[in-house]
Amino acid sequence: MEETAQLKIGDKVYELPIIEGTENEKAIDISALRGQSGLITIDPGYKNTGSTKSAITFLDGEKGILRYRGYSIEELAEKSTFLEVSHLLIYGELPNAETLNSFRKDITQHTLIHEDIKNILEGFPSNSHPMGVLSSLVSSLTAFYPESLDPNRSVAEVDLSIKRLLAKLPTMAAWAYKNEIGHPANYPDNRLDYCSNFLKMMFAVPSADYEVDPVVANALDKLLILHADHEQNCSTSTVRIVGSSHSSLYASVAAGIGALWGPLHGGANQAVIEMLQNIKKDGGDVKKYMAKAKDKNDPFRLMGFGHRVYKNFDPRATIIKKAADDVLAQLGVNDPILEIAKGLEEIALNDPYFIERKLYPNVDFYSGIIYRAIGIPTSMFTVMFTIGRLPGWIAQWKEMRENKEPIGRPRQVYTGMNLRPFVALDKR
Repeated sequence: MEETAQLKIGDKVYELPIIEGTENEKAIDISALRGQSGLITIDPGYKNTGSTKSAITFLDGEKGILRYRGYSIEELAEKSTFLEVSHLLIYGELPNAETLNSFRKDITQHTLIHEDIKNILEGFPSNSHPMGVLSSLVSSLTAFYPESLDPNRSVAEVDLSIKRLLAKLPTMAAWAYKNEIGHPANYPDNRLDYCSNFLKMMFAVPSADYEVDPVVANALDKLLILHADHEQNCSTSTVRIVGSSHSSLYASVAAGIGALWGPLHGGANQAVIEMLQNIKKDGGDVKKYMAKAKDKNDPFRLMGFGHRVYKNFDPRATIIKKAADDVLAQLGVNDPILEIAKGLEEIALNDPYFIERKLYPNVDFYSGIIYRAIGIPTSMFTVMFTIGRLPGWIAQWKEMRENKEPIGRPRQVYTGMNLRPFVALDKR
């Protein structure tokens, strides 16, 4: 017998179906409530509203669990690569060796971007934020590939758009950075793997040899895996709702970049570095600032500790902590900002106050440390997040379209003026 919930309004009782996911998650289906009762539900920020059924990512914040298509994030980060995880998210299964080689080859063929995009890039002032530049360049792909606008494209044509975007986004991201610092853009070096190619486009300068450090490339690969998808967050929901109108993949992802740009979403690791810089300016006393973090009357906020979703621990943080340690040891970075970070980390992992409240360093804390250590400026942090999150956005957009989900159309409770007469101005 189907399980139901009962909603009593006045003397009427409404039966609402309860649906259950594969991990025993339960939800009350209210999709027919308005038709039956004339009422809607209200849930600001959609904090307790499921907008879809998805087979991509499972997240249990209470238990600190994150899985992509059934695979634990710990195993994927240890044993897989970003391109393998991208294939898993987008197509549903990990690739075998032959499929992976074909997938890698297809992406390699599309890393170059149209030379006319340089003209667009040159139109931006050098002080333009890279996220604004990147969003514009991704949106411009609809002009270079107008066939992508057709909502009835074949599976093969959609697949081509997917591989183009995976290939071209790192090139456009690196070019946005080069534009910011006023340097000439580097073309892709397709002899290199995905992360090494990006690092070379970012940091190679004319008339100088550039060798990608494999420890750095490996750490970046892990970071991208950890950020590849995270269920129905702000930017992912944006990609899905824009895509629900049958907007192209490029337009939908450009909208997702705009959502990720916001400091409440993608800017958390940037906030970590800014906090560390402020502590340094004030003398670098980490004990003083950890005491301020404990004082409920002090406005200071400890950035990069705890998580709004993970109530126990962030499973990604344990993985990326080791990568951060490896990068710092490999590069031998002597940076007072990073020394402050280590001091905060040591206190938080040993102080009962932080342990009891589960204020552990999260993935944003360690990702900011890695990015700073390898020379990526804070303005590029959200761009790095974008590169990592891209396969998740693509997978969510693809799933939404294949499931033929309806156009997104939230309701509202109106709180404005009642009907009132219009009084015309005397225009004499």
